[in-house]
Amino acid sequence: MSAYQSPKKHVKTQSAYAFDNTTTSIAASQMRNVLNTLVDSVHAADEHTRERFENEMDTFFGLFRRYLADKASGSTLDWDKINSPTKEEVVKYQDLKSVENTDNLSKLAVLKLNGGLGTSMGCVGPKSVIEVREGQSFLDLSVRQIEYLNRTFDTDVPLLLMNSFNTDDDTHHLIQKYQGHRIRIRTFNQSRYPRIFKDSLLPVPQSYNDSLEAWYPPGHGDLFESLVASGELDVLLQQGKEILFVSNGDNLGATVDTKILNHMIETGAEYIMELTDKTRADVKGGTLISYDGQVRLLEIAQVPKEHVEEFKSIKKFTNFNTNNLWINLKAIKRLVESDSIKVEIIPNNKTIRVGSQEVNVVQLETAVGAAIRHFRNAHGVVVSRSRFLPVKTCSDLLLVKSDLFYLEHGSLKIDPARFGAAPLIKLGSHFKKVKEFQDRIPHMPKILELDHLTVTGNVQFGKGVQLKGTVIIVCSDGQRIDIPNGSILENVVVTGNLTILEH
Repeated sequence: MSAYQSPKKHVKTQSAYAFDNTTTSIAASQMRNVLNTLVDSVHAADEHTRERFENEMDTFFGLFRRYLADKASGSTLDWDKINSPTKEEVVKYQDLKSVENTDNLSKLAVLKLNGGLGTSMGCVGPKSVIEVREGQSFLDLSVRQIEYLNRTFDTDVPLLLMNSFNTDDDTHHLIQKYQGHRIRIRTFNQSRYPRIFKDSLLPVPQSYNDSLEAWYPPGHGDLFESLVASGELDVLLQQGKEILFVSNGDNLGATVDTKILNHMIETGAEYIMELTDKTRADVKGGTLISYDGQVRLLEIAQVPKEHVEEFKSIKKFTNFNTNNLWINLKAIKRLVESDSIKVEIIPNNKTIRVGSQEVNVVQLETAVGAAIRHFRNAHGVVVSRSRFLPVKTCSDLLLVKSDLFYLEHGSLKIDPARFGAAPLIKLGSHFKKVKEFQDRIPHMPKILELDHLTVTGNVQFGKGVQLKGTVIIVCSDGQRIDIPNGSILENVVVTGNLTILEH
C-alpha cells in the first residue's frame, strides 16, 4: 500500500445542497429582474438596438446561471482523469502532408481579435495601432500579409476584425486608409456585458447608457455567439467560405499557412489549435489534455493548488496553446444555433470606481480555445515557435523591432544567421510605456547573438550598440547609465552609474 494518500474531497451534505440551490435561485431571479429593467431603459423608438441588447442580456443571463450552478456544485476537473493527448489528438507540423495546393485559399477567411486597448503599454486606443516595425502597426502588417496572398494567388481572403465597444469607433476610422488595397475588411462587435458587484452579484449599470466602466467585453470565447449574432457568419457562408483562421491581433507570427489549411480540409477536422513547445517563460500557458476520451484545453485557473507546480512542469505538459485557431464555419453555426457551446467560465475580479467609492466587481469571461471539445475531430498541431510572436510588453517590442527579424510581405521572418531560440528579454518599469521605451532606446541594439538581457533603472541606449550572450544592466535609484554609441556588451554585468557628457 502506498504511504501517500490523496486528501479526501469534502462532500456536501443534502442540507448544504438545498441551501445552495435556494441561494442560486434567488440570485438568478434577482438578476433576471434587473436585466429586464436594463432592457426597458433602451429608447423604445430604437427597435434594432433594443432587440440586439435584449439578446445580449439573454446570453449573459445564461452565462450567469451557469456561473451560479458551477459555484454551487463546486464542479472541478478530476486530476486523476487527466492524461496526455494521444498521437491523433496532437500531431506535429512536420508530419503533415506537404501538398503545394493554394486552391483552398478560396475557402478561407481570417479573423483578428481586436478588442484590446494599448493601455498596459501606455498607449491610447486599440492596441492594434501601436507601431511595431518600420512605421507599421499590427493592423498594417495583417493587411499587408493578406493583400499579398490575394495578389499572389489571385484569391479573395477577407479580413474580419472582432472589436469591442472599447475599440470599435477608432477601428472604423483607421480602416478607411485601406480602401484602395486588394482586401475586404469587415468588422463586428463582440458582446457588451454588465460587470456585477462581487457582494450582491447584481449588475453595476443602472441603464443601457451607463458609463463604459460599468460594462466589459467578455473575453474571446464570445467570438462564436457574436459572429452569428452580427450576421457575419452567414455572409461568409454565402461567399463559399468554410474555414476561419483566428488569432490574437498582437501575435505577429500568426500568418496564413496553406499546409495547415489543406490538412484541416483533408482530415475533415472542425477545429485545429496550434500549439508550440513550452519553455520556462510559458509555464502558465493553457495546454491540451485528454479527458474522458475527449480533447480539452486545460488552463492554469482550472488546476487545483496542489497540482499547480505539476502543471507548470515542461516535462509533463510539453506544449501550450498559441491561440492560433482554425475553425469550421458550418460547425460554428450548428453549435451556436443548438446552444451547445458550454465552456469553462473564468471569473475575473476587478476593482472599479463607482462615484467616489472603489468597489469590487466580477467579470464572467470565457476563452475561445476552451470550445475545442465541442467540435468533431478537433486536434492540436505542434508548430514552430516562430508562429507565436505576441507583443504584450515593451520587452516583446524590443525583440520584434530588432535585427533578429526582417519583414517580408508584412510577415516577420527570423534571420537565418540566428542559432537557437529567441533571447529572453526583461526590461524594468522605466521601459513599461511605449513612449519611455522609444525615448530610452531610440536606436535598436543588435541582438543576433544575445541569449538573455535584463535592464532595470534609468538606462539610456546609444546608437549602434551590440548585445551578445548574457547582458545584465542594473542602475541604482537616483543614478543613470548611458550605454555609449557603438558599445559591444558581451556576457557582462553593468551596475552603478555611467554618464556620457556632451563636449
